This record gives sequence, structure tokens and C-alpha cells, in this order.
Amino acid sequence: MKLTVIIKKGEKQYVALCPELNVVSQGHTIEEAIVNLKEAIELHIEVMGLPEGIGNEEVLITNVEIDNEKTSEIIR
Repeated sequence: MKLTVIIKKGEKQYVALCPELNVVSQGHTIEEAIVNLKEAIELHIEVMGLPEGIGNEEVLITNVEIDNEKTSEIIR
């Protein structure tokens, strides 16, 4: 089964998220964050079960750039 992992650099650690299950973990390195997330995912599935269809679909992740000036105007 393949699940999506998104990793962001926090202030002191890396934060890893599995958006399909809404499970988050962290670690001091990217590798540690992934290992910790895998453990959290396994525990989540053990307790909550796996929703039908999760892990079977293809996922595309990309980035988009947003003009901060326009975004700032909307928020004001």
C-alpha cells in the first residue's frame, strides 16, 4: 500500500503528514520524521482501521506560486 507523505521543516524539527489518514508525526531529521510517521500510521490503522479505497489511488503532488500582494489585499 502506498500513502502520501508531506514533509515540512518546522522551527526545530521536520513535520511529516499523511493526508489520506490525517496522521502527523515529527523528527529531528527527515528520515526520523518518516520512520515516526510510519509507526503512527501503523498504530492508526490498527486502532481505527483503514478506510475503503485508501492507498489504491494514484496521487499527484505539486506546488503553485501565489502572488502575495493579491493575497494580502483579500485578507485585509
